[in-house]
Amino acid sequence: MPSATKEEVISYDINVPYKITENTRSKIKYPDYIPTWDKIFFDPLPPFEFQDPALRVKDTSLPELHKAGIKITDITPRLGSYVSGIQLNQLNNAAKDELAWLIAQRKVLAFHDQDIIDDGPSAQQEFMNYYGKPNYQPVSGSIKGQPGFHIIQRDGNEAELTKFLDAKPTTTLWHQDVSYEIQPPGYVMLGFLQGPDVGGDTVFASTDTAYKRLSPTLQKLVDNLQTIHTSSKMINHTHLAGGLVRKDPVDTVHPLVRIHPVTGEKCLFVNAEFITKIVGLKETEQKMLLEFLMQHIITGHDFQARVSWAPRSIVIFDNRSTLHTAVVDYVDEGENSTVRHLFRLAAMAEKPIPVSKDT
Repeated sequence: MPSATKEEVISYDINVPYKITENTRSKIKYPDYIPTWDKIFFDPLPPFEFQDPALRVKDTSLPELHKAGIKITDITPRLGSYVSGIQLNQLNNAAKDELAWLIAQRKVLAFHDQDIIDDGPSAQQEFMNYYGKPNYQPVSGSIKGQPGFHIIQRDGNEAELTKFLDAKPTTTLWHQDVSYEIQPPGYVMLGFLQGPDVGGDTVFASTDTAYKRLSPTLQKLVDNLQTIHTSSKMINHTHLAGGLVRKDPVDTVHPLVRIHPVTGEKCLFVNAEFITKIVGLKETEQKMLLEFLMQHIITGHDFQARVSWAPRSIVIFDNRSTLHTAVVDYVDEGENSTVRHLFRLAAMAEKPIPVSKDT
């Protein structure tokens, strides 16, 4: 079989570009967030001590957030909430701690019409630094001078989408962010810069509820399994597509089930993108188990929440207890194609806590 050429390589993620066309550049409303690919190489993140801000909260009635005027409207009974009445850039440290606690409980918080969107990259990065160390993504575009930004951008180009869907049955890509790192992100911010009036939502799934729905027999099995997460597949694909790589591949052994440090819940720590091996299982066994767990999560609509975007929206989610995917369901042709433009800031947190000390 002939090897793939660069022309044959489709996007690894339809939402993450390797380059920006002039047509797209002319439509972007926030030019400071046009992705750049500076030739900077990042060393691995050394181990660090992490103290979750949520663990500093003593009064779970959240007095500081209520003093600031918070109003909460739940998206589903147990997962996801729309938050109004507060501005993130006005919160004091005690309120930021309470916000972390609320994120740990609700897993996904969506804030519309946030002034921090217009405060610029430095203010946004400073806000997220409160929740953990910044992540420097190995292949995606960032912003000049702000390597912690991961830019999510695409237009509704029908030809690009058709090429992608010729190879794959769906644009969805269920994952946790950066799970291959030794200390993966805990809190993650998504900032909505512009996008379609309808569509382009993000869907989240609760991995603690997914774990609870398993039989006790299967829970006992997965409690004691370890997996190998790697960034090598993503990096190799980027090399093949002619993109810029700024980090060496990272391979890390993580528990398949992790304990959430704030809620104490057991959460499945699984995705279809970065796991290459379940330690101790044969190839056919691990394929069967991974496919079952992913289908269990993907089809579990009773423990999912769909978040719609609006101008100047911010979403902050708990990367330890959720999987998520963008939805590309908007397609336009020609010069009127719709741009979907967001940024991501990931705050690195604790090393995943296993169920058993022997794991």
